[in-house]
Amino acid sequence: MAKILVLYYSAYGHIERMAYAVAEGAKSTGADVVVKRVPELVPEDVAKASHYKIDQVAPIATVNELADYDAIIFGSGTRYGTVALQLRNFIDQTGSLWAQGKLVGKVGSAFTSSATQHGGQESTILGLIPTLMHLGMVVVGLPYAFEGQMGLDEIKGGSPYGASTITGGDGSRQPSQVELEAARYQGAHVAKIAAKLAS
Repeated sequence: MAKILVLYYSAYGHIERMAYAVAEGAKSTGADVVVKRVPELVPEDVAKASHYKIDQVAPIATVNELADYDAIIFGSGTRYGTVALQLRNFIDQTGSLWAQGKLVGKVGSAFTSSATQHGGQESTILGLIPTLMHLGMVVVGLPYAFEGQMGLDEIKGGSPYGASTITGGDGSRQPSQVELEAARYQGAHVAKIAAKLAS
């Protein structure tokens, strides 16, 4: 049984919702799945004034525990075409894991969100991939076998690099059904590959 960590940062709740869909997909394979988040770096009064979703229940992860999992699926909203500082800061603390090769051969995957349809979703995931490869991880995306990312019937996130959602400029759009299905598919896909590698 693969042990999967869904590790995310979510300011307004969109990525949080996607994270639980990813976890649901991974669990459907029989994997042991944990959902955790990285620490918030914004002072609480600023977060409240900015209407951050501060009632998230996922526990805070620690850097050293990353070595305990067969796969880590990272989630973060897009900030100027790359992952949010909170997730980047967390990943930048993995130097000792890198030096010891603790993440070599583990599966790494990513999902994201942006305010607009072309707001940097692909660049965010593509920008994270070199980091995962430096850590020695095996990168897994969202293959076109998930046909929900095809077609022009509706505006939707998703690419072969990973699941994504579009939030709207004011954050009012929540992940659509097809975007949540993409997240579930990615979670299951990663878990299956992680189980094969772990065996």
